[in-house]
Amino acid sequence: MSVLHVRNVPDALYERLRRRAAEERRSLSSEVIILLSRALDEGEQAPQVTLAAIRERRFFRPAEAGAPDSTTMLRQDRER
Repeated sequence: MSVLHVRNVPDALYERLRRRAAEERRSLSSEVIILLSRALDEGEQAPQVTLAAIRERRFFRPAEAGAPDSTTMLRQDRER
């Protein structure tokens, strides 16, 4: 397995990575590998796949999945 050293990582970015790794209960190295892999996978994805995913989300109807609509949720919240 190869080793990758990264220099001059801004302190704020390092801290964000460290916190994220802790939240996910992973080592910093594991978290960086996962994030790099995801970024590369997304970057290699065909535009048609991305468009299909956008269209799928665009036409998603929460009510069809059994979720209440926003009006009902607002009324319930106001009644509390």
